[in-house]
Amino acid sequence: MRLSFVFAVGMTFLLAAGLSLVAARFAATAVEEASEIDVRLSLDRAAHGWAEVQANGLQVILSGIAPDEATRFNALTVVGDVVDAARIIDGMEIAPTADLAPPKFSIEILRNDSGISIIGLIPASTDRADLVDQLHGLVGEDQVADLLQTADYPVPAGWDDALQFSVIALSKLPRSKISVTAGQVSVDAISDSPEAKMRLETALTRAAPPGLRLALDIAAPRPVITPFTLRFLIDEAGGRFDACSADTAEAGARILAAARAAGAVGDVDCTVGMGVPSPNWAQATVQGIQALAELGAGAITYSDADITLVAAEGTSENLFDRVVGELDAALPDVFALHAVLPVPESDTSAGPPEFTGTLSPEGLVQLRGRISDPQIRDVVDSFARARFGTKEVYTATRVASDLPADWAMRVLAGVEVLSKLRQGVVTVTPDDLVLRGVSHQKDASAEIARLLSDKLGEAEKFALEITYQEPPEDPDEPIDPQQCIARIKEIQETSKIAFEPGSATITEASLGTMNGIVDVLKACGSIRLEIQGHTDSQGREEMNQQLSQARAQSVLNELRARRVPTASYVAVGYGETRPISPNDTEDGREDNRRIEFWLIKPRESLPEEESPLEELAGQTEVAPSEDAADDDTSEADAPDTQPETDGENN
Repeated sequence: MRLSFVFAVGMTFLLAAGLSLVAARFAATAVEEASEIDVRLSLDRAAHGWAEVQANGLQVILSGIAPDEATRFNALTVVGDVVDAARIIDGMEIAPTADLAPPKFSIEILRNDSGISIIGLIPASTDRADLVDQLHGLVGEDQVADLLQTADYPVPAGWDDALQFSVIALSKLPRSKISVTAGQVSVDAISDSPEAKMRLETALTRAAPPGLRLALDIAAPRPVITPFTLRFLIDEAGGRFDACSADTAEAGARILAAARAAGAVGDVDCTVGMGVPSPNWAQATVQGIQALAELGAGAITYSDADITLVAAEGTSENLFDRVVGELDAALPDVFALHAVLPVPESDTSAGPPEFTGTLSPEGLVQLRGRISDPQIRDVVDSFARARFGTKEVYTATRVASDLPADWAMRVLAGVEVLSKLRQGVVTVTPDDLVLRGVSHQKDASAEIARLLSDKLGEAEKFALEITYQEPPEDPDEPIDPQQCIARIKEIQETSKIAFEPGSATITEASLGTMNGIVDVLKACGSIRLEIQGHTDSQGREEMNQQLSQARAQSVLNELRARRVPTASYVAVGYGETRPISPNDTEDGREDNRRIEFWLIKPRESLPEEESPLEELAGQTEVAPSEDAADDDTSEADAPDTQPETDGENN
């Protein structure tokens, strides 16, 4: 009995152990499969399809060939987010690196008074020591800074020719920078003069080996000119420069062209340098040369922004005043003009100082002559602009000394009386004031005489030669309403107002017609007008009525948009009810599709004996859009005008 009990207990223990072992095996297999599936999904989502996964118990073994180290590390990170990092066995490999592309060989060589420095990458097979020895031969043993690096790659085609040419170029250019690559050399250098620049460019171009791409940028430095000077003279022998300076080659060309136009003879040249006092140097010098040419003889000198103009003896004072005044007004602000007119001691025929103001029929005013000082010139200019308009006044006066004390007052009085004329000329001298011109006022002479007597004093002399002229008709006077309608009819006989098919939108081709009608209506002033829309008989009558109303309203809206006063206008659509041609032909239907402008006559002007229907018919007078005869029915059936309505463009 006792033996049986022990046997039963042992068998139970063995059975429990077997069951535990089986359960453990199943649990381990489940963990392996779950881990492998989760890791595989994570790697696929991270685009690591190259990685292989195998679970062995709790271990996760990774294998495969990663494109690079960064990708392999990223795969490990992805797996580490799914399982514990201690369970990961990394069996991944890195794909072998492809052969590196050969580097770009290039060097930069800089030469100046301190010596030569060379930096860059050259092939290992290049004879570096020989290259440095050649550079030592140009500047000495201790004046070459060798900063070259080497790489063991094949020598590219064209490298040796480019390197050898760079040494040749360096020997000719003591101040330069040379860039060398395979088959190409770029040279930046400074020469001593334009002539030396040309010689160097020629020599280097000839020395370049065939097939070498050569880029030359050799500069000839401009001299520093101070002060910037120009002096141009005109005498019996012609024009010539004593000195000529320009800030750019383009400016020099402009100055020389002006000098030749002024009569310069022989070879003329301008030195291009640095130090110009103003970016408007060329403009100012050209204006001065042109002014001297207009005087005919003399000299003009520029020293930076100071200008001295000396006319030849015997030059007319009036010509001198005009030319100097125009030049002074035209010069850029930074320049200051001093003008001199030498007067021979024996010359007693010189005329008195003079100021002239001219008013053209177009309202433009020119002021020329002499003014006592710059402040008075500004006052006269401002006074004239206040009288005639800012943009209508051109002042070309010059400041002169030894003018009478009352000169400013006489000039201002002359400008004021000139403003009383339609056109004319006022001339002011120390002893007289003469006003000639045309006025539209019959009593202009008396009014101007009173004004001058008040301004100058009764003892002062002045002369008036004023002609009365009938004023022209006012162009803004409205034209007759009947004439307005006739003009619109003439416009529509050559081009009608057309619309897009089935729409109230005016075609672009009709905008010119609208422009002409707008011009006429603006000149007509306030008139009562009915804008009528008509269609052909195609389609339903109700739709045609609506379309004609929309088109008439569209024309009215277009007139409003162009600022035509339309308060007394009305738009009315008559649809197909008023044909002017048969609707059984295309031409007839085209005639019937039209816009007409009718003049609405006052009701009280109608004859008393007319019937109400006749009265309504007589309220409008038609101006059709086509060159077609008006039939009796179109007038007899005319309805009473309707109040203005807001139609839509259909």
